Amino acid sequence: MSQRTLPPCPSSPNCVSTQATDESHTITPFQYKKSRAEAKEALKAVLTTLPRTKLVEEDESYLHYEFISLLLRFVDDVEFLFDEPTKTVHFRSASRTGYSDLGVNRKRMEQVRALVEGKL
Repeated sequence: MSQRTLPPCPSSPNCVSTQATDESHTITPFQYKKSRAEAKEALKAVLTTLPRTKLVEEDESYLHYEFISLLLRFVDDVEFLFDEPTKTVHFRSASRTGYSDLGVNRKRMEQVRALVEGKL
């Protein structure tokens, strides 16, 4: 099986990715110390505490969630990739529609970072 990659962010400012190279889209990945399976379960446990969040796809090193905004029911796609050799969780959070997200994707991922701190 080939190594999965995250799709690049579009030029619009409604996306952040740990694999982006430009300042407006880039964000720091998470590091994990546990086994990949344990780190993935810990991340899933944190994400289940967040409102309007649905797991749509999973394999041993990948998670894809949908986050639905409260008011307008916009869907954001959040993908996580666990890189075992570097113990890194890469992720991409992007709005499915629209242009600007007013920083929502970045804020959400920093919130997730705070929640998983010390748990992975």
